Amino acid sequence: MAEELFIPQNSNKSEVYDSILPQIKGLTSIETDLIANLSNTCAVLTQTFNHLWIGFYLVKDDELVLGPFQGPIACTRIKKGKGVCGSAWADAKTYIVDDVEAFPGHIACSSASKSEIVVPILKNDTVVAVLDIDSDQIGTFDKEDQLHLENLAAYLASKWQ
Repeated sequence: MAEELFIPQNSNKSEVYDSILPQIKGLTSIETDLIANLSNTCAVLTQTFNHLWIGFYLVKDDELVLGPFQGPIACTRIKKGKGVCGSAWADAKTYIVDDVEAFPGHIACSSASKSEIVVPILKNDTVVAVLDIDSDQIGTFDKEDQLHLENLAAYLASKWQ
C-alpha cells in the first residue's frame, strides 16, 4: 500500500506540525513494530522539514544506541550525560541548542551540524529513547518545535511496548 504525505504549502511552522502529526499517527496507529513506526516518523519529519539529521537513540542498558534515522552516518553509542542526547536522557528534558559548538561536551557526529533539538521519550516516567534533530543552520529550533515534538514524543511513548 502506498502512503502519501500531505505537507501544507505557505503555512507557518505550527500549521505544518498540526498537519503532519495526525498523519504520523495514521501511519503508526495499527502498526505494532516499534522500528517500523520510528522509521516512518523519521521519514515524515525528514520529508517535511529537510533537516540535516533526524533520528532516534534507544536506551539499551547504560547507553543510547542508534536507532532509525535519516541523514549522514551517525554516532552509534552515547553514554548517559554525554553530549546533547546523553544530557537529554540524564535530565529527562528537552534540549534546544542554538549553536552546538557552544554546548559543553558536544559530540560532533557530523561537522555540518550547527544546531540541535533533542526530545526525550518517556514511558512510565523513564526515558526509553530520545528524538534527535540536527540542522546545518544556527538557531533553527525554538519553543514551537519543542511543544510539537514533545507532543509527538508522548504519542510515540504510548506506542512503546
